[in-house]
Amino acid sequence: MAATTVGRVLSLCRQFQKGLSISTVLPLQQTKVLTACKAQRSAFRPKFCLLHINNMGTSLAQQCRALHTSQWRRGLEAFFDDTPNWGEPTVKSGAPWTAKQLRTKSSEDLHKLWYVLLKEKNMLLTVEQEAKRQRVQMPSPERLTKIERSMKRLDTIVQERENALRLLQTGQERGRPGTWRKDFFGRTFWYRFKEYPIPWYLNRRYKRKRFFTPIFVDSFIRLRIESHLHSKILKKKADLENKRKLQEKFSRFSART
Repeated sequence: MAATTVGRVLSLCRQFQKGLSISTVLPLQQTKVLTACKAQRSAFRPKFCLLHINNMGTSLAQQCRALHTSQWRRGLEAFFDDTPNWGEPTVKSGAPWTAKQLRTKSSEDLHKLWYVLLKEKNMLLTVEQEAKRQRVQMPSPERLTKIERSMKRLDTIVQERENALRLLQTGQERGRPGTWRKDFFGRTFWYRFKEYPIPWYLNRRYKRKRFFTPIFVDSFIRLRIESHLHSKILKKKADLENKRKLQEKFSRFSART
C-alpha cells in the first residue's frame, strides 16, 4: 500500500512539473508572434503622413472649403438688440417688404432674406419676453408686426412661383391633384387623389367610399345650413352686446375722471 501511494504522489508531481514548463513556454511564443506582426506592419507602413502632405504636394488647409457663418459674437448677444438701443423708448425701423419689391428678387435672395427676417424675429421675441419679465413697455413693438408681414408676403411670393412652375410643367393648380366631391351627409370637401396598386373598379376599399348624397338627406342639409346661419347671427349679436357694455363701462370711468 505504501509503495502504491508513493507511486501516485510521484506521478502527480511529474504532471505538475510538465504543466509549469508548458505555461512558461507559451508567453515566450506569444511575444515572438507579436514582434513578428509588428515588424510586418512597420514594413508596409507608408513613410509620409497624409494629414500634412498629400501626393500632389498640397496642404490639407488648401483642400478644405471655407465655411460661411454669420457674424461671430460672444455669448447670447445675437438674441438681443444692439447696445445703443438699450433703454431707448423708441427704435427707428424701416417699412416692411412689399410684394412688389419681393417679386423682383431671385429665389436665392428670397431664401437669404427669409433667414435674415427669422433671425430678426427671434431677436424681437427675446426683447418682448424680457420686457414682460421686467414689466416695462417693449421699445417699438411695431417692428415685430412688420417682420411678420414681410415673412407672410415672402411666403406668398414663393408659393406663387411654385404654383406657376407646377402649372407650366403639369398643368395642375394644386401640389396634389384632386376634385370637389360630396360625402354621404351632403358636405362638400376637396378629395385628393391617391395611388392604388390595383384599379379602382377592383379595389374594394375604394368602392366602400360613398361620394354621393342620398335623396332623404336634402332636408337635413337645409336644416344644417339654417343652424349654421342662426349660430352666426347669435355670435354677431353677442359681440355687439359686449361692445355696448364696454362702451358704457368706460364712459362712466371717463365721466368720473
